[in-house]
Amino acid sequence: MSEAIASKVLSDNLYLLPQAGNALDLACGLGANALLLAQQGMTVQAWDISTLALQKLQVQASTEALAVKTFTKEITPYSFSKNSFDVVVVGRFLDRSICNAIMECLKPNGLLFYQTYTQHKVYLHGPKNPKFLLADNELLSLFSPMKVIYYRENSAVGDTRQGLRNEAQFIGQKRG
Repeated sequence: MSEAIASKVLSDNLYLLPQAGNALDLACGLGANALLLAQQGMTVQAWDISTLALQKLQVQASTEALAVKTFTKEITPYSFSKNSFDVVVVGRFLDRSICNAIMECLKPNGLLFYQTYTQHKVYLHGPKNPKFLLADNELLSLFSPMKVIYYRENSAVGDTRQGLRNEAQFIGQKRG
């Protein structure tokens, strides 16, 4: 069992995934998203800078006979090939310089599942550096060329002891 938990934006919306295809778990860490995608029948690439995390992921994927290939890489706008993936998942990682490349690497009608930290914090966890925190509705702006399938950013609305806080969730579809 993975020590990490898949992003809720993915796990709560598995029914949106295609029946098969190529997926990318970007900045995957221990690869909970990659494993979940592979369990759904996707062929998965998992990219991260941590060789140790990728080794753990590869052992788990092999043990479960899941189609996951790991790649140790520093992610830049030049890391991506156009029209390569049916699905891209990004969990708790933010590098604004690669947003256009992420959209370009999706095949037409491909899906992006994105969940990461926001500047507005209800609880003191997650990064403190504003470089790694989203402004209000920023994912909508960063991925504005995409069709919005789902967006959520609760901030401090309502009972802050419940629900998703400190993070935004986005699902977008590349226009065909």
